[in-house]
Amino acid sequence: MTAVDFDPALAPAQAPQPRAYSYKLQWGPALKALQRLLADKEDTRQVFEIMRALNGNSTAKGYHRLLATTEGGRIAYERVELAHKLMDDAWLDSFAEGSVGAAYRTFVRSEQLSAEGLAMVSREGVGDIDNPHPYAWMGRRTRDVHDIWHILSGYGRDALGEACLVAFSYAQTKGLGWALIALGAAFRSGRNGAYPFKKAILEGYQRGKAAAWLLGEDYERVMNEPLEAARRRLGIRPATIYESIPPANRDILPA
Repeated sequence: MTAVDFDPALAPAQAPQPRAYSYKLQWGPALKALQRLLADKEDTRQVFEIMRALNGNSTAKGYHRLLATTEGGRIAYERVELAHKLMDDAWLDSFAEGSVGAAYRTFVRSEQLSAEGLAMVSREGVGDIDNPHPYAWMGRRTRDVHDIWHILSGYGRDALGEACLVAFSYAQTKGLGWALIALGAAFRSGRNGAYPFKKAILEGYQRGKAAAWLLGEDYERVMNEPLEAARRRLGIRPATIYESIPPANRDILPA
């Protein structure tokens, strides 16, 4: 067929192009979302607003770091959707007592949480969370391990525990969104000198920095490990300052 004979209508459909990822930091929307989050720690949507505004290329960097690990190529190739696994009651019920998975099972059921519930919040107002793209998958993976990190770190869902975990998560992911939330909580808690809230949050960052890189772990294996053995293997030190604060006072962050 010559050039003059070419009929565009007969050409094969063009392959869909991957989404263009923007790494521009948006401080204005992030700070407004932080104000709303500090006013209501249960407003989880604001967490995702902050992440989208400030995490820049941290997810892309995390994906390439995963590929450079011993098992990361396999994990990325298999591209397991953790939210689907974590919603499988039969899978959760299979974990032996004392394991990471059993602790996770107790945690989500007692707190009435679900991986799909968190996923639904992350999709609000955004149409590309479930895109078939490696960076989108890495973002979902980071989202879905949050409650597993509650178990591994020992931080509860109280206001202080969440603040400590976001500081831990910043050390692990280098996403500025996590840093902003941790700093906002630390600044707010600094108004109350009764307990070392600020030191507990700083300890969260230090623990996350000292630990192994958790996003590179095979979570189907981790969930079967004895909890204390997993913490030792991953270098997750005890949260001594957090644990020194009475549980009844861990939600009392000044307004």
